[in-house]
Amino acid sequence: MGNGTTVQEFTLEGFPAFQHQGKVLFLVHLLAYLASIAGNAVIITITCADSRLQTPMYFFLSIFSFFECCFISAVIPKLLVIFLLGRQTISSLACFIQAFMFLFLGTAGFLLIAVMSMDRCMAICKPLHYPTIMNLKTCFLLVTACCVLAFTLITGPLIMLFQLSFCGPNVIPHFFCDLGPLIHLSCSNTRSIEMLAFVLALSILLTSLLITIVAYSNIVVTIVRLPSARERQKAFSTCSSHLIVLSLMYGSCVFIYVKPKQRNRLDSNREAALVNTVVTPLLNPIIYTLRNKQVHRALKETMCRLKI
Repeated sequence: MGNGTTVQEFTLEGFPAFQHQGKVLFLVHLLAYLASIAGNAVIITITCADSRLQTPMYFFLSIFSFFECCFISAVIPKLLVIFLLGRQTISSLACFIQAFMFLFLGTAGFLLIAVMSMDRCMAICKPLHYPTIMNLKTCFLLVTACCVLAFTLITGPLIMLFQLSFCGPNVIPHFFCDLGPLIHLSCSNTRSIEMLAFVLALSILLTSLLITIVAYSNIVVTIVRLPSARERQKAFSTCSSHLIVLSLMYGSCVFIYVKPKQRNRLDSNREAALVNTVVTPLLNPIIYTLRNKQVHRALKETMCRLKI
């Protein structure tokens, strides 16, 4: 632990206003967690099993689904324990590991969303050049770059967090160990880490958002030029579904992280964090692939083979 740290464990406050509904909330969040894991696992499985889905688009989607499974598994199981058993304590080491996993997977996920947006833009706007540019090697390099860049970006703030002194109190006003609430509990001077966290969050979110907006803008322009009204309607329906989920993801993260003072709005951050840890992981499998006819066909054929 960092110099001067005396706190050996933290207490996750969770949702104290709803403690009397713990079993109901446990059931709701358990169902949402299992549905998210199942939906993303289906995407990964059929992408690996069906050769027709082994394309850059579904490769990125399967990696994104894997990130989502790991992301929610870093947070939701502990929340379920809090709801069911009321065990709110977490060791300092486990708390820092949870913060690392949450920030690393979240950052890698946003970078991957930008890559997925560029992939779709190239596939729709430059279909002739797409197979040459987006080969298997390029896909692996892009995913590796997302992971390496995410690890590099979050290492600095987490090292600084690890070196802070925690003298008490040890109650985290959140349902998991996030950067802002941990900074709030430190008895050290936290101005530098707050500023660094703000700059990095702003850079990651806005850069990823800008790339996504530019990509989808080009996609929309291409769709408008389609001769068939039915094709335009179908394409706009798919894009609008994607954009709704992206709006939830970016909106909640901008609300939580893009502010200079991490001590502000800690209570309201819990509700916003539920969007990223419960709502969007549940919607992503439906929005991205399970509404896709090609995925439906692959899923039916896989089920038939399993029955046989």
